[in-house]
Amino acid sequence: MIKITAAMLEHYLKNTFGSDAVLVDYGDIGSLDKQGMKKFGYGKPLLVQFTVDGEQQETVISVMKGDNYGHQFYWDRAAVLMFQYETSARLPRHVKPMGIGYISRDGNMYPLNEPQEFFILNEKLEGYDYFHDLDRIRQGDFRQQDEQNAAALAGWLADIHAVKHNDPHLYKRRIRDLIGSSECIMGLIDEAFAHPCAFFSQDRFMKLEKKLIDWRWKLFHYTHRLCAVHGDFHPWNVLMSGADDFSVLDRSRGEWGEPAGDLCCMATNYILFGLYADGSFSSKFRKMYMIYMEKYLEETGDNEVLQVMAPFFAFRGLVIASPVWYPDHPQEVREALMRFVENVLEDEVYDYVQFERYMR
Repeated sequence: MIKITAAMLEHYLKNTFGSDAVLVDYGDIGSLDKQGMKKFGYGKPLLVQFTVDGEQQETVISVMKGDNYGHQFYWDRAAVLMFQYETSARLPRHVKPMGIGYISRDGNMYPLNEPQEFFILNEKLEGYDYFHDLDRIRQGDFRQQDEQNAAALAGWLADIHAVKHNDPHLYKRRIRDLIGSSECIMGLIDEAFAHPCAFFSQDRFMKLEKKLIDWRWKLFHYTHRLCAVHGDFHPWNVLMSGADDFSVLDRSRGEWGEPAGDLCCMATNYILFGLYADGSFSSKFRKMYMIYMEKYLEETGDNEVLQVMAPFFAFRGLVIASPVWYPDHPQEVREALMRFVENVLEDEVYDYVQFERYMR
């Protein structure tokens, strides 16, 4: 945890309460040996005494410490504190928040004044969304450059996945989030499909969820695989800007994760576009998919990835099969995708060569 100093407090008080604010004293409230039987907590509160225009005031400053319960990163902890700031005063008898702030990289404390929504400024990049290429191919215009692009995308993934990170707790969190979080598998089942669902029964959803619990425990043995990831590597997040040249957008769900997540994301979209061929899977998209997969396996030597891909394919398959996210699919495409989601979980090792069998 960051140690708060008198200079930091004085800087914050004057920024928040005005130039007449004066720090009088500060010190810890309680400690781990003064909490009775409870020996674990999310942080140690700091009592701060100060004056504003000569009037004595007190406040309690709390900084959360990182832990393995979903608070590893400062943005995790910020979400908790912003929730408390926004809602605590609305609960009868609850302590009232006096402010919220942040500690900057230069070691100063700054107030965050009445936040309502957040935004980010990014640089402007040149290019077009990669899905336009896939639409063009679907219409019959397949070029040699498309094969090269598929290889380039796989090569980029191989490069970023080469950066490893040793944190078994974080790997387990990523698997827990994959299956249980609101924007991943459980959230999609709840919100991205109507219930009852016309093309996928409740019984099939229940069996799917139970199968995913088995996969969760299997993946606990793969914590050594944690590496740098993009987190949402699909055609709408890739900007093409020339031969073999591209940029990526909207990194998601954490800096570190299981590399299979990125690999499955783009592969699933090749499968989606390939299903739009009349009567059979598109040979053009099969070729792109195979180039992409084999380039990745060749560059990384990571055949182990085939042992862990299934739940990530289930996640991405649910996204692209959803009537909410993709309302215009022909029914046969949607049903093939849902068969893929079910069947891919049945194999201990993903059969990337004969992948079409998962859709039958």
